[in-house]
Amino acid sequence: MKSKTLCSSLGFVSGLVFAAGLFAQTPPIEFPSPSPASTLKQHIGLTDIEIVYSRPGMKGRAIFGGLVPYGAVWRTGANASTKISFSTRVKLNDTEVPAGKYALYTIPDEKEWTVIIYKDTAASIFNYNQTNDLMRIKAVPVKLAEPVETFTIDINDIRDDSATLNLVWEKTRVPVKLAVDLVSTLVPQIEAVMAGPGDKKPYYPAAMFYFDHGLDLQKASKWIDAAIAERETYYIVHLKAKIRAKLGDKEGAIAAAKRSTELAIKAEGPKSGYVKMNEDLISSVH
Repeated sequence: MKSKTLCSSLGFVSGLVFAAGLFAQTPPIEFPSPSPASTLKQHIGLTDIEIVYSRPGMKGRAIFGGLVPYGAVWRTGANASTKISFSTRVKLNDTEVPAGKYALYTIPDEKEWTVIIYKDTAASIFNYNQTNDLMRIKAVPVKLAEPVETFTIDINDIRDDSATLNLVWEKTRVPVKLAVDLVSTLVPQIEAVMAGPGDKKPYYPAAMFYFDHGLDLQKASKWIDAAIAERETYYIVHLKAKIRAKLGDKEGAIAAAKRSTELAIKAEGPKSGYVKMNEDLISSVH
């Protein structure tokens, strides 16, 4: 009788050990995040911008004025506070922000949002303290025709020295103008290289930069001629046509545009986009 009891006990203990072993070997289950993490990286001019945030969904809920109340500080996403960093100083809606890493908070409202650049990146929304605000920037929300299910931060309308930072969710888009100080940084570098020794210089990109930013067109004209002397191709000659047109040299602009068309047809065929671009330029200076 005792031996039967002992066997039963040993069997029970062995079963527990076996079950525990199976449980220990069971791999962990990864469940999807309700608000997935996202990292946005964008290069604008000479500036690197990075935004790290989490993206909640509407999921049938009323968002602004509901889940996200008006007039209260919002983490601008979900989970941890949203982080934004700039490698150089920038302007947000004409307000200068030094290079650095910050938390990005907002105060939504029906007619005007407040965008907060916050110094304490380790803080959470639950211990937000206004004394750590670096600055507050006003932004006007835009009503969307169709709802956006997932909260989105994007950067669009990208130019050499500007872009638009958008906060988008539900039927609301909040645009913030983003500007970088490219000209004052790059012009001294261009001037130094162009005045320096050597024959190999960035003639074409330098001429394009001066043309695009309304700088010294006489220098741009000189540089584009040097670029053509090195390599005559349709897009370089087209830029010469634009520079001559802006300088008021009608004949020079037309001659360059016609030459650009010849080169474009030779390189890409009669359907090249530069054929139409040159036709439009010639029409504009007549």
